[in-house]
Order: sequence, then structure tokens, then C-alpha cells
Amino acid sequence: MTKSKLTKKTFDSSRNRHFGEKFKRDIVKRIETNKFTVREVSDLYGVSRTAVYNWVYKYSVIYQQGYRQIVEPMSSNKKVKDLHKKIKELEQIIGQKQVKLDFMEKLIELAEEEYGIDIVKKSGLTRNSTSGKTGRR
Repeated sequence: MTKSKLTKKTFDSSRNRHFGEKFKRDIVKRIETNKFTVREVSDLYGVSRTAVYNWVYKYSVIYQQGYRQIVEPMSSNKKVKDLHKKIKELEQIIGQKQVKLDFMEKLIELAEEEYGIDIVKKSGLTRNSTSGKTGRR
């Protein structure tokens, strides 16, 4: 055989394969720590999900017979983390906008003092007593 033919070999799914106990325990430990899901192990190594669950039932300290790993809680946690990140970004944007708004109000106030005219009254804007908000009449 040539070298290129050797590298193209893949698992023959029709053959019975045997995995060592150390390998199975390592896979189960990774499933327990949520580094892999049963589906990922099954797809990655070409093993049926039933076989992977049998490994989990046999070697897991945490999971016992009747357990099925559900991926949704992990994805829910990811969604919550993503939402918290988005909230933080939006709060930062609001803070930046508020600083700009406060700056503009101070600039208008200084211009009114300098030129002796009521810019806000002439523009149709009203001043609120809250921090830097302006609105239309």
C-alpha cells in the first residue's frame, strides 16, 4: 500500500470495534464535565448512542441508569450569559449617550449665558429636572 492510501483509511462501521476501559472512563469523565455530549462522542467515534450511554451507566459516579443528558440547560446558560453581555454593552452605550447629552446641554447653557438668548425656548425644546434629558413640547 502507498502512504496516501494508509492516511485515507477510516473506521469500518461494519466491523466490531472494542474500546479499552481507560478510553471509556476518559470519555465518561469528559461527558460528566460537559466537555462532550453523548451525541458528540457518538458522532466523533462512530459509536452508537446506546453504547455511549452504557459506558456512562457503567463508569459514571454521577449518572446512573435512566439518565439522559439534555443539552438545553447548557444552551440556556449560554443564552443567559449572552443576554447579560448584551445588557452590559447596551448600558455602556446608554452611558456614552448620556455623557454626550449632558455635554450638549452644558454647551447650550454656556452659549445662552454668552449670547444672552434662550436657545432652548426658541428651539421648542423643554428642560427636565432629571439628568440631562430633553424632549419636544
